[in-house]
Amino acid sequence: MIVGAGQVGCFLCEKLSIEGQEVVLIDRDESKLRRIEQELNIMTVHGSGASAKVLEEAGIDKTDLFIAVTDSDEVNLVACIMSKQFEVKTRIARVRNEDFYHQGKALTKKTLGIDLLISPDLAMAEEIFQLSTRSSAFEVAEFADGQVVLAGYVLHEGNKTVGRSLQDMHDFPGVMVSIVRGDNTIIPRGNDVIQAEDKVYLVARKEDSRAVESFLNIASRQVRRVFIIGGGTIGYLVARRMEQNRMGVRVVEKDLERCKFLTQHLENSVVLNCDGLDSHALMDEGIDRADLVVAVTNTDTKNILTSLMAKHYGAKKCITHLKKADFIPMLDELGIDMALSPRLVAANMILQFVRAGGTTVSVATLMGSNAEVVELKVPDKKRFKDVPLKSLHFPKGAIVGAIVREEKVIIPKGDTILKVNDNLVIFFSRDALPAVEEFFE
Repeated sequence: MIVGAGQVGCFLCEKLSIEGQEVVLIDRDESKLRRIEQELNIMTVHGSGASAKVLEEAGIDKTDLFIAVTDSDEVNLVACIMSKQFEVKTRIARVRNEDFYHQGKALTKKTLGIDLLISPDLAMAEEIFQLSTRSSAFEVAEFADGQVVLAGYVLHEGNKTVGRSLQDMHDFPGVMVSIVRGDNTIIPRGNDVIQAEDKVYLVARKEDSRAVESFLNIASRQVRRVFIIGGGTIGYLVARRMEQNRMGVRVVEKDLERCKFLTQHLENSVVLNCDGLDSHALMDEGIDRADLVVAVTNTDTKNILTSLMAKHYGAKKCITHLKKADFIPMLDELGIDMALSPRLVAANMILQFVRAGGTTVSVATLMGSNAEVVELKVPDKKRFKDVPLKSLHFPKGAIVGAIVREEKVIIPKGDTILKVNDNLVIFFSRDALPAVEEFFE
């Protein structure tokens, strides 16, 4: 049961219904529910998620998973608390207020009975920070307690790997698990040839990350000079996180009162009281020499224009905050490096939490492709014992990127032998998920 038919709620409805779950969506907007019901195979109920009568009508007594993601922190928390009396197994609530989040963090499980309390702003800030650690990657995820890294790169014309097939790249220190070409996501095989402007996803040991970039002739610079345009909650959280990593941060904020707050609460960042579109002021501060520009104002239009301006003057890389995720696919053509939606980041974190358990260790949904990554434990079944990978006949659309055995990371080949309790990092197209789950049962 999902309360709230906003972007997070709709994204979760789509993903869970595709996987064959019975989904009930509750919202106050009847016209929005009618539209969603036509597009997705779900049941909708009109009303407030904080109403016991509405919850009972929706079938709360049969609910295994309850997710409250409306625009109101109070409604989300009240709805989750009310669901306790119906013995729902798992409860998840989204909150926006940072103070609310920190106060509730210690009390959630014990007092409120909420299994996961998630803040889109905190999730977004952490995602931006992770991307800042590898300046050339457009997406980064870690598995096996950080021992395995999955990173996405764009391979431009002139790159030495363009025109080569995977079977020609014998000495590649990782596994190429996906190629995104236009709207198509390809789970590659040996005879697939890399083309210019392909987006490729690679899995490697963390210690081999630099060797992977060297092989691809991609150089990730250490990010030292950062401009954050917008000193709201996300901008403040990103600046605070980057200060811990000793990056040189300049926060640009138009509101004078907010600047005073930032000055009081940030230790080493420079706070600039000016407009993010004031090119003269930003050039005086050296935005043309920035390793990274993070545009996180409250307006999508301003974030896009700020990023375009920064790229025009010479900034190396831009990360752009967008409330409307529909705009994300269009930004490649504008030359913007990376666009992130806090709603999609939050939805992905919820999916990771929901799916983890049993043989599933962790899950990541990749925004740059129609694919996901799952870390699974090899079950104690005869068919998996001492069997080489090439004999397992993996589901179509899935590939093993790494094997973790007793804290040692193995980059797999066809003759690699699996052992019970190995952790497999598997990359797969989303339509292959049911087959992957059935394969491992």
